[in-house]
Amino acid sequence: MFTFAHNNFNVRDLDASLKFYSEALSLSEVRRKEADDGSFIIVFLADPAKSGHQLELTWLRDWDRAYNLGDNEFHLALIAEDFDAAYAHHKEMGCICYENHAMGIYFISDPDGYWIEIIPAKR
Repeated sequence: MFTFAHNNFNVRDLDASLKFYSEALSLSEVRRKEADDGSFIIVFLADPAKSGHQLELTWLRDWDRAYNLGDNEFHLALIAEDFDAAYAHHKEMGCICYENHAMGIYFISDPDGYWIEIIPAKR
């Protein structure tokens, strides 16, 4: 038997990513691991509902280029209790990158270009 623990996104600017995930999705830091030599920082974020699933952000000191995200076919998906308010908030932030009105969902993009799917609580 297995239980989801976390997903990882590698990020170029940890502070910008932490700000984005806090502002856009109300995720907050629950723990952090810093290498003794300063070569990496790993930060785990959790949702306010305490679902148990976490997002791991990894910053690598010596990484000097944008991450290759392929075709962005992989993504996280989060449920919005108030979909309309979430949509308005993300529209104001300017982070909506794709909308699928037929499916009733949309995607936002983080500072590194990772896509996050926003779905309504009730379908």
